[in-house]
Amino acid sequence: MTFEEYVTSRGPALIRLARLLTGDAHRAEDLTQDVLARAYVHWRRIARADRPDVYVRRMLVNANASWWRRRSSRELAVDTFAERAHRGDLGGEAADRDEMWRLIQMLPDRQRAVLVLRYYEDLDDATIAQILGCSQVTVRTHAMRALTHLRERCGLPTSNGSRP
Repeated sequence: MTFEEYVTSRGPALIRLARLLTGDAHRAEDLTQDVLARAYVHWRRIARADRPDVYVRRMLVNANASWWRRRSSRELAVDTFAERAHRGDLGGEAADRDEMWRLIQMLPDRQRAVLVLRYYEDLDDATIAQILGCSQVTVRTHAMRALTHLRERCGLPTSNGSRP
């Protein structure tokens, strides 16, 4: 597969993944563009790998983590709502979804990446572990901790040691 074919077929999915990791559409496009520019230089080697998509996703996750490590990148624009939508409102569900995304954005990078890769990209633990460069047990631990944190913040009961 040529680089152009790869970008045509997987580009939108990479931008979606970056959007979920960063929480910002403009930052996601910049991040994806930076990663694809770096991938282009080494595309022959990447294309020869068993699963080039896993390699590029790992580049995307790592680039996002590197961006957050820089102090100058800690600024994040958010909308402030004067009042919260009430249940039964047409926008109530959207407000709940927005609130959940704010909680997800507060998670540590690895926990957020695991949730995004598992629940939005629908990847299994083995593939997530390969992308993040860790063990499957570490993936499950990050998922458990992230879900426990989200349940606590939402006032839901936490699970009793069962798998999330």
